[in-house]
Parts: sequence; structure tokens; C-alpha cells
Amino acid sequence: MANPVLVETTRGPMVENSHRGAAAICNAAGDLIEAWGDIDAAILPRSSIKMIQALPLIESGAAKAARLTTEQLALSCASHEGSPVHTNAVAAWLADRGLGADDLLCGPQPPRDPAVKDQPPSRLLNNCSGKHAGFLTLAQHIGADLSGYLTPGEPVQAAVEAAFAEMTGTEAPLAYGIDGCSAPNFAAPLVGVARAMALFASPERLGKARGAAAMALVAAMAAHPVLFSGEGRACLALTRATGRRAVVKTGADGVYTGVFPEKGLGFCIKIESGYVPACEAVCAALLVRIGALDAGYETARAYLDRDITNFNGEIVGGRRVTL
Repeated sequence: MANPVLVETTRGPMVENSHRGAAAICNAAGDLIEAWGDIDAAILPRSSIKMIQALPLIESGAAKAARLTTEQLALSCASHEGSPVHTNAVAAWLADRGLGADDLLCGPQPPRDPAVKDQPPSRLLNNCSGKHAGFLTLAQHIGADLSGYLTPGEPVQAAVEAAFAEMTGTEAPLAYGIDGCSAPNFAAPLVGVARAMALFASPERLGKARGAAAMALVAAMAAHPVLFSGEGRACLALTRATGRRAVVKTGADGVYTGVFPEKGLGFCIKIESGYVPACEAVCAALLVRIGALDAGYETARAYLDRDITNFNGEIVGGRRVTL
């Protein structure tokens, strides 16, 4: 099934670029509300499902035993900018556990935040360092080998795989790829990821422990969006623009997920080209479509249909969402 064009840019009368993709909106009962493209194709959801990867941290009792704060729960779902607000918090979390940056198995990364651009690459600056702090906290709690917390099939990643399979309705063992932070990233049909997000939006449909974990993670992300994202990021801007009624999370290579508890809805988007602005535009459009965002709101307009101007300020084309 060929995916439809979800976003296109024009210059004069010409369509200059087209971005095909798939998207699905689901409710917690598993019903498909709307869909575009091949939603049954398996995708690697990348960082868009960090809230699923963080479920075992809470379900196991590790978060409670370590007395993790809502800020730390938000960081466990973060793809952050490497700003001091992020790195200082992760360093303090590790220190509380008797650990340090060298215990993180994510590779050194340069900072994304221009304000600290002169800092050398480090593991704390890695945008996934909060997630890895969560993995280490879980490993300590269950007595797993800290040096093997990223190994597929070992206790930490086995728990993550089980949670991912159950939430997406995908049969284990799962195919996976290794993410940029060196963690396994498990595959599932796009519609399965959308259904998982809908379950986060309606945690009462989950068991007591998982429901409480899902609710805690969404609440933490809504309360501290700057911690799971960063200034200047679409995740932060769009979550704020909804009045924090919805939470959206980006993943590398053109993936986005959204959770809207008010209506018990979740969605997932995959842009074939991996073009980030196209994915952000579709995310904004879906937020408008499900009633979480007003299309006339300044932030919505910034991510939806936009004029393209030249250096003289003249409008020469545009970008539009074609849903």
C-alpha cells in the first residue's frame, strides 16, 4: 500500500517537495478513529515511545524505592537538549544512586542547546541520558548487571520488550534495531503504537500497576515538558499550546506520538522521508483534528500551513498539510 502525501511544499505553481507517510488515531478500546496510509506496516518508533520504555521503572517498584520525583519521571521519557536544567538533574539523579556519568552506556553527544555549544561531547549531554538513568535505577532495584542494562534479553530490556509488546499488541519476540543511544528499539505496526498511546490516555483500561505507571508518566510529562524536551523544540511548544491537556513526543527519522487523556485518544505518525518539519506539521494537524489545539492559535499556525519567503520577504511558495 503506497502511503499518501501528507505534507507538500510549493514554489510558484510547482510542487517542489512531497512527504509521504502514515498516521493513525485510536481510542483506548483499540478502535481506529482515523487513518492515513499503511498503518499495519512495522516501524521503529524510536524515541517517540520512551514512556513505554519507562513503564518497568515504575511497575517494578524501582521508582518508589528510589523516591523518584515527577521531574525525574519526566526525564526518564526525555529527548532533551543537553541544557544545564537537563544535565544537572541527570547528574544529581545518578549521584543519589551512587552512580556517575561513566555508568551511562549511551554514547557521548555534543549539546543541542546553543547556549552550551562549547562543551565537549559527554554521556550526560546525550539526549537520552535521563532514560538511561531510569534503566540504571531499574537495574539496581532488580539486582541486574549494570553493565548489561542495554543487552536484549537481559532483565532490563526483557522488561521493556514485554511492556512494549503488551502495550502495542505485538507478539514477542520482537524485531528491533539499535537506537542512537545504543538501546534496543523494538518494532511494531504503526497502528499498534497508536493504540498504545491511547492506553496511556485511558490508563483505567490497564491493570492497577500499569495504569498507575502510565498515569504517572503522562502527568509528569505534562507537568514538566521542558524536561522531556527543551526550549525551541516542537514537543515543548505543542504540548504547551494544548494547555498541557495533550502530550506529544518526537522520535528520530520522522516519528511522532501523541496522548490526549481528555478524550482517551492516542496517535502515531511516520513520515517516510524522515523530514522533521513535515512530521511536526502533521502532529500539529492531528492535535487540531482531535480537538486538543485550536487551529487559529499562534503556535498551531507556526507548524501548520506556512508561507515560504525569499530574502526580500516576498512570498514565493508555501508548505501545507494535505490531510
